[in-house]
Amino acid sequence: MKNRNQSKTPKFIAISEQIIGKIISGELLPGEKVPSENELIHNYQVSNTTARKSLQEIESRGYAQRIKGKGTFVLNKTEDHHLVRTLGSIDATRRGFDEGLKVEGFKPKTIVLEKTVLEHGVSAEISGKNYIIEGPVLKVHQLRYADDMLLKDETKYISLKLCPKINMLSTDLSYFKVYEDKYQLKISDIKQNLSAIILPPDDPTNNFEFESALPVFVLDSVVLSGKDAVLELEKSLYRGDKYKFAIIAHPEYNGN
Repeated sequence: MKNRNQSKTPKFIAISEQIIGKIISGELLPGEKVPSENELIHNYQVSNTTARKSLQEIESRGYAQRIKGKGTFVLNKTEDHHLVRTLGSIDATRRGFDEGLKVEGFKPKTIVLEKTVLEHGVSAEISGKNYIIEGPVLKVHQLRYADDMLLKDETKYISLKLCPKINMLSTDLSYFKVYEDKYQLKISDIKQNLSAIILPPDDPTNNFEFESALPVFVLDSVVLSGKDAVLELEKSLYRGDKYKFAIIAHPEYNGN
């Protein structure tokens, strides 16, 4: 016969421990969504109260953060605060830089160095192929910060033929969502090249203000719309001591 005073782990604690275990093991990465309340109800056959308390427990222990209207996301608790970014994923790109930082618990900030319209076209070689955007082109050069630390030096070129007057919009937005929502453009593919360089402190293009040579990831990318129409070209520098990149071989895109 069981002791009536014998303690039993509450169901919501058991569920939260399982999810926290996935976070600690790396199965759930910083910035990724934890299962929603409805998913917990379905997966564990529990009440909505138990599911809600499970998510609240995960959040109260500092492993995740709820963002109203979006869900609960894994926070970045790594000691060295490395940020993991996924290459080859349209959905990851769609979320945008600022939103990606917010769901990991960082405060984003952007400084615009240049925003101008180029009448001539631009081109870039990515994965052995030359991609061209015919003019006019919007050029946006900006520095992207997390908690006042410069993480990314980003330069975008956007087709004004495909996105008329996009230069009139604020740069404090997710361009990817603007392409889809305002201009009704279907993103068909993203091609990316990742390389690494050592950036000397006295390099005139070095905006990281680091006193010694800094390892930097260089990410070149092209965003294609419809039948290979070039919508955007980007060249970005990421701090090599703060980033890790993951790669997915077969990206899937859910446009809903």
